[in-house]
Amino acid sequence: MENLHIKTFGAFIIGDEILSGKRLDKHLAKTIETLATRGLSLSYAHYLGDEPVHIIAAFKQSFATDHIVFSFGGIGATPDDYTRQCAATALGVALKQHPDAVATMAAKTDFELTPNRLKMAEFPLGASIIPNPYNNIAAFSYGDHHFLPGFPEMAWPMMAWVLDKKYATLFNQTPFAEEIIVIERAGESNLIDAMERIVAHYPTIKLSSLPQFLASPTSLSAAENNQASHRIIELSIRGDPAAVPLAMREMQQEILNLGFKFSEK
Repeated sequence: MENLHIKTFGAFIIGDEILSGKRLDKHLAKTIETLATRGLSLSYAHYLGDEPVHIIAAFKQSFATDHIVFSFGGIGATPDDYTRQCAATALGVALKQHPDAVATMAAKTDFELTPNRLKMAEFPLGASIIPNPYNNIAAFSYGDHHFLPGFPEMAWPMMAWVLDKKYATLFNQTPFAEEIIVIERAGESNLIDAMERIVAHYPTIKLSSLPQFLASPTSLSAAENNQASHRIIELSIRGDPAAVPLAMREMQQEILNLGFKFSEK
């Protein structure tokens, strides 16, 4: 069975305020949602603090791929904003003031182009700008890497603009199906061999196993609770629509052969 090529999307979410818990990250959920509405999916996400050595290392690794990557945060002009400089270092190029970014700022009314504000128009040499409909202070792209502000009200419309402008030909191009079952009173260790057989047999699907322990109502005594509570596994198979139902039927038969019950979700 031939493997489907699925374009890889990744995300970096940068900022000590996220890792310290001072601010709750909303970018991950929004990125997943924004991609999903276009028939796309996120393959990975990394959280990074405001530490240039780690940011540079992550960017170097990412630039060496053909992934489409969105980076959120750190493109301002304060001392804790390192993303622009780290991207330039990872690429081995200089930061240079982008004339289009300067022009969009200059068009703002009641906005003085101070030296500190002009720093926000400095991008890695060879970058292109991403327009910012919120305040006209542009972000930037370098190839398939797109560097956005940390503020959701700015970043999310800009992410949508990048996708619609640059990647519309990828929308809804990957056939996709998903089937989910709930397996009663089984442990993952009971099913690993069967799961491995299914994944090996159907390389165009992904299998996901989510175990849960269902507790009984709190009104029961401890002894009664131990009797009533039980394990379940939510097992999903997704991917190539031609392979998903075949793989799921085989998985279901494997489960029955092992003596467990399941229900479709």
